[in-house]
Amino acid sequence: MTDRSTGAGDRADHWDSAYQDRGTHGVSWFQPDPTVSMELIEMLGVSTDDAVIDVGGGASLLVDSLIGRGWSDVTVLDISHTALEAARERLGSDAPVTWLDQDLLTWSPERRYGLWHDRAVFHFLVDAAERETYLRVLRAAVAPGGSVILATFASDGPEYCSGLPVVGYSAEDLATILAGTDFEVVESRCEEHTTPGGAVQPFTWVAGRATR
Repeated sequence: MTDRSTGAGDRADHWDSAYQDRGTHGVSWFQPDPTVSMELIEMLGVSTDDAVIDVGGGASLLVDSLIGRGWSDVTVLDISHTALEAARERLGSDAPVTWLDQDLLTWSPERRYGLWHDRAVFHFLVDAAERETYLRVLRAAVAPGGSVILATFASDGPEYCSGLPVVGYSAEDLATILAGTDFEVVESRCEEHTTPGGAVQPFTWVAGRATR
């Protein structure tokens, strides 16, 4: 499934170029082990029977960890065709994964998920209207009683990433934002992510449950 409107096409080209230029293990957000993600998934009590969507997952290794631990209904959504193809080739055609080649901001969920996971998408939405669209999609995509994990640059994090401006958040900021979308934050973490190039980027993580 592909969405390539003019704006989406420009964004897709940007992220395709990032992966093509630096490789899946060379982009700044690459992490060899999604430790915090898996710890928060366990803390939330997300069952292996629950459907999970990793938005902006691209070539992330989170999907590998999920499948390796028994999840059989995993969706990865990303605007970068290059990233999704790399992950698809890595895992093979028999992997229980749905690959969505989509721009999150123009995507309409056709089903609901027990967990929405986003590591490093939300902080790129510097425009208020884009954030509102994201939150509307999030609310539509998560099943009643479902969970969300959201990770962004911290308030003292970088102002730019991959040539684009970003917005940093504290755990309190994210809790307030999610409360307006009927989610209650139940756990937060601070993490210092080391990029493949050796730079240290502070991240804020929150995990919440739907209150509806």
